[in-house]
Amino acid sequence: MTERVLITGINGYVGRHVAAELLRHGYEVVGTVRSLAHSDSVRSALATVAPTESLSFAAADLLKDDGWADALSGCTYVLHVASPFVLAEPKDENDLIAPAVEGTRRVLTAAAAAGVRRVILTSSTIAMTAGKPSGTYGPDAWSDVNAKIGAYAKSKTLAERAAWDLVANGDMELVTINPGFILGPPIGAPGDGQSVSMISDIIGGKFPMIPDVAMGMVDVRDVARLHVAALTASDAAGQRFIAATAEPVAMADLASVLRDAGYSKVPSRRAPHLAIKLMSLFDRDAKGTVPQLGKRVGYDTRATYDVLGWQPTPLETTLVEMAASLSS
Repeated sequence: MTERVLITGINGYVGRHVAAELLRHGYEVVGTVRSLAHSDSVRSALATVAPTESLSFAAADLLKDDGWADALSGCTYVLHVASPFVLAEPKDENDLIAPAVEGTRRVLTAAAAAGVRRVILTSSTIAMTAGKPSGTYGPDAWSDVNAKIGAYAKSKTLAERAAWDLVANGDMELVTINPGFILGPPIGAPGDGQSVSMISDIIGGKFPMIPDVAMGMVDVRDVARLHVAALTASDAAGQRFIAATAEPVAMADLASVLRDAGYSKVPSRRAPHLAIKLMSLFDRDAKGTVPQLGKRVGYDTRATYDVLGWQPTPLETTLVEMAASLSS
């Protein structure tokens, strides 16, 4: 019997890749969309990389109770992927925090009521290391929500905390995948994903200088494979898995790879910290970058290799293929 999986955020950058991986593995996939009007474009995009005969859609909004019970009917697993990644600081942090936390609670509560066996939650390394000093961190690390870490980091941390609290006394299993900065070619139209926009702007010459920022990075296709592996890995339940390079990758190194690949508009000059801080006074993207300036964070990823069998895609391959997809 084919197992049925519900995936939230199927229309997003990560969600499309996760859905494609599920379909390639023979699962019956139900993707939630706020409006069924979006379903045709998602199906068409996925059809270019995976069989879509066992793909269906359900209308469900993370901020409303309607539709979730029907969408979850017959599902063995849930992949809660939906959550925007944004660098720019919103005017009100609750514009990000409230939907992330409320949506996570709504999905997990409905999943438990439907008898779902296991939920895979897409979290982030930023739920582990925001507000922390430079150093190496493992799956037991949590960000300091009382520090000035920004609305996105706070939303991811509080949403993941809410998820773990909800499953603490129940039978439903929870696994979180905590990716670093996600890169790689999109499926279908590029959309408005933060990393897609950033790489597109860098190769298009819209970045005059490169900020002194370094992050753990990961291929979006690896993130998808890890989500699917986590569905059935016997030792995965109750664990957090880091999906990122063990050592931080500087944006300057990323830019160097792109220049070597022939993208001549990619800048080589590094932006002084003061310049970014001054820009942050009137630019919300720059403001979101400030907490990461000069910070160097590494990760203990042993569990991801050992339990989920991760075989990372080389970062150079990820970048070149992503840039090619965005410039074609």
